[in-house]
Parts: sequence; structure tokens; C-alpha cells
Amino acid sequence: MKIYKLHIFFFLLLLGCQSGIQEKSKQLVDSITLVVLGNVQDAGSPHIACSKKCCRDLFVKPDPLRKVVSLGLLDPENDNTYLFEASPDMVEQLKILKNYSWNKEKELPEAVFLTHAHIGHYTGLMYFGKEAMNAKKQTVFALPKMKEFLETNGPWSQLVENENIALQELNAGATLQLSQKIQVSPFTVPHRDEYSETVGYKIKGPNKSALFIPDIDKWSKWEKNIIEEIAKVDYAFLDATFYDAAEINYRDISEIPHPFIVESMALFKELGATEKAKIQFIHFNHTNPALDEHSDATKKILSAGYGIARMHDVFAL
Repeated sequence: MKIYKLHIFFFLLLLGCQSGIQEKSKQLVDSITLVVLGNVQDAGSPHIACSKKCCRDLFVKPDPLRKVVSLGLLDPENDNTYLFEASPDMVEQLKILKNYSWNKEKELPEAVFLTHAHIGHYTGLMYFGKEAMNAKKQTVFALPKMKEFLETNGPWSQLVENENIALQELNAGATLQLSQKIQVSPFTVPHRDEYSETVGYKIKGPNKSALFIPDIDKWSKWEKNIIEEIAKVDYAFLDATFYDAAEINYRDISEIPHPFIVESMALFKELGATEKAKIQFIHFNHTNPALDEHSDATKKILSAGYGIARMHDVFAL
């Protein structure tokens, strides 16, 4: 009887959390807006086979706000939505994106934009396949190497052959005009490019613009100056995979050369308050203490003037 009551308790608790997500995403967006649909690194949180404290409780009580990194773009004037990244959590992320839109009939976005061929950024494409919804020519934008990878490697090539997805090639440095008021400009960044190039995006609306760089090697490896790029936009969603080196003492740091949050904050420390406030750290590894809203790491980041991208955060463009 006690076990039965405990199960009922956890079910109701989880149901309440899910209801909270639905309530948050019921707010309808009236202007061109970005919405955060996920902020976790590719493998999610909890992480497979993790027995550390950061994951232990989450296997028992999952956090519905921990989704793999993704941004949604809403264009209510043209009744369109767009998705940046096809994450493993794409099924729920698309439903959340739809809940922000006035169009309750349209389940799929006008287009999906991919950054690179690491599991958290493109494997959600599988849900467009015949084993799932059997989509019809869903537009997917990718740079040349990423496009070729999908066209020539199964099971992704089957999505192309069956016309579940319609790949559209982007070129770094070129600007795509999505509507009269929205532009998307891809650019390459240094990262582990085993199967594709790695891309960041500049997303420009009628009033504001945003950088989206969820994955990059150290800032010093990029041909561009990140401080100068931040100055050109109103929001900057930047790779924050690891808080510092201490959390990855179980792996060779050279294998995962992301900019640590502490390194980024040191690099940006001379920026004024307005520039710092543009920065929204995103793409947190399951070990990153900044995932916890009440952690000391979170307090340090926020007190230093930076932002942390959380599920359902909205940014008007």
C-alpha cells in the first residue's frame, strides 16, 4: 500500500510539472520572437549511465525543463514558425513551439536549421521518417558538407529518398531572407568537424538580432573576434558546455575544447553592463552546475551581469 501511494505521489508531481510547461507555453506571441526550447548538451540530463549526484535524482524525478539545445523562431505576421536544431527532444519542442503560435492547426515548422552533425543537433530528423510521422518534404536547411552527409549516409539518406525532408543548401556568409522582416545568416565556427562543418547563425528581426553559437572550440580559435560580434547584435546565445575544468576531470580536456564559462566571463569582464546583458549562456553539459538555478555557479554568472538561457525564455526581435 505504501509503495502504491508513493507511485501515485510521483505521478501527480510529474503531471504538475508537465502542466506547468503547458501553461508557460500557452502565452501567444504577437511579434517576431525567439523562444528557448532547450539548453542542455547533446546527450541530455540525466545523462546515460551517469551515477553522479548531478543525475542521480533526475532518473527518479525527471526535470521537464531540461531539454537538448534548440531555439524556436515565431513569425506571427506570416503565420510561420522555424526551428533551430533538430534535437532528440524535437517531438515535445515542436509542440511547445506550436503552443506559442496563434495557428493551432500547424504542427510542423516552415523550416528547420541545422548547425552540425553531432547527435544533439540533427538526430531529431528521424521523427520525420516513415516509422514516425512520414512527413512530406519538410524543409531542412544545412551547409554543403552537412547536406551531403545527410544525402549519402543512412538512415538519413532514406529521409531524402522518401521525400520526408527537402534539403536546402545554405552558404556561409550568405543571407537568407525568410520574410520581409526576417533574415538568417549562417557562418562557420571551429569545432570537431568529423562529418560536417559547424555553423552558427545570426538571426535578424525588424528591431533586434541574435547570435546563436551553441558549439564552438575555444574563442581564440575563431577567425572572428567574439567581442566584436556581440557588439553587432542584441542577444548572444553562446556555448557554455562546461563551467570549468573541474567538472570534467574524468576526460581528457583536449578531446572537448569548448570555452569554459569561467574563461568566457574572464574574456568578457571588461564589457559594459549592456554588452554583458546580451549574453545568454546555453548548451550545458549534464555536469554543469549552472543547470541548477540555485547553484553557486548560477549566482556567480548572474551577479556578473550575464544571462542563462532557460526553457521558455522569450526574446523579441
